[in-house]
Amino acid sequence: MTAEFERRHGYPPSTNQVRSADPDDRAAARALADLDLASADLVTLYDSIGDIVWADVGNGYFVDPVPDVLLRLKEYGVVGDGTGEEARGLVIGSNGGGLCYVTGPSGAVYRTRTATMDEPELDRVADDPRQFLELLEQSLTRFVANGEPGYL
Repeated sequence: MTAEFERRHGYPPSTNQVRSADPDDRAAARALADLDLASADLVTLYDSIGDIVWADVGNGYFVDPVPDVLLRLKEYGVVGDGTGEEARGLVIGSNGGGLCYVTGPSGAVYRTRTATMDEPELDRVADDPRQFLELLEQSLTRFVANGEPGYL
C-alpha cells in the first residue's frame, strides 16, 4: 500500500503498520484477562498484536494498544457492548472518522453510530475478533485495489 501511496495521493503515507506485541503489551493483555471484560480471543489477539495503525486507509483504522484500552477503562469505565445486558464493553479502537469499536465478554465487535460514547448506539460488525481482523484485511485489500476502504 505505501509503495504506491504517494504517487496515487500526492503526499507521503503516514503510519500504516501492524505492530507485534512487546512484553508490556503481553503483561497488559494478562491484566485485561483478569478483569473478565474481554473474550479469550481478544486477549489472544493482544498477546500477539500490539496495535494496528492504518492512518491512510480511508479516514484510518485503528486497533488501540491494550495499555490504552485499560487506561480508557480506568478513566471512563465500561460502555454498553450492544447486548442489552449490563454495560461491560471496552473501546478497542476507531475508524478515524470518530466512530469507535467496542467489544465485550461475548467477543462480538460493535461500531458506534455517532462519535459520542454517552449512551452509544451500536451496530454489530463482527461476531468475534477474528472476523473483525478479516474485515479490516478486506478493507485494506479493497483500498489498495481501488482506493475505497469499505464500510467498516
